[in-house]
Amino acid sequence: MSQGCAKGCELCSEFNGCLKCSPKLFILLERNDIRQIGICLPSCPLGYFDVRNPDMNKCIKCKIENCEDCFSRNFCTKCKEGLFLHKGRCYAACPKGSSAANGTIECSGPAQCEMSEWGPWGPCSKRRKRCGFRRGNEGRSRKILQGPAGDASVCPATTELRRCTVQRTQCPEGQRKKKDDQGRRDNTNGDRNRKDAKDGRSGNKRRKGQPRGTVVPVTSAQ
Repeated sequence: MSQGCAKGCELCSEFNGCLKCSPKLFILLERNDIRQIGICLPSCPLGYFDVRNPDMNKCIKCKIENCEDCFSRNFCTKCKEGLFLHKGRCYAACPKGSSAANGTIECSGPAQCEMSEWGPWGPCSKRRKRCGFRRGNEGRSRKILQGPAGDASVCPATTELRRCTVQRTQCPEGQRKKKDDQGRRDNTNGDRNRKDAKDGRSGNKRRKGQPRGTVVPVTSAQ
């Protein structure tokens, strides 16, 4: 019935209150024992968020854990006392990588760090060499000018690497000569070791060919 309904209600019931509100109002269902009583409001109260529909606007209760007020079904805007708000959720402390902004209970991430500008990209290198390769890495860096409460561990990274490709170039003569000298020394040491091993085998053969004892004749003296 519509007669006797509260202001702003277009359709109501004696047992369930308002069933349909005026187009600009929101219907809120309050539980009374086993019944739900509908009332019409110009806006949703704390702990509810509004949903607009062509048929009727509704107030829906927030069901996010430890949340006092919300913007939508999955986004909290105010946590219970003593908790921190971060990206629509409530936490006992700000998650790693974020901090409370200006002494409030809202966490902002990444943490409020003052960073310098990125420096220029360094030369392309591979294993600390700048020649003799085609693909390598190049890096750049920046500095932390100021971190939250002096804690720099929550600030963004200060170094950055990326892949790079260059035209392959031969290493300078000095580096090649050093490498060749090392190779020659390795070969010389290998030849010396092989010669020593060969001499050792020859000596063993000579010892095997000798008689085990030599008989010396004894002449009696007059």
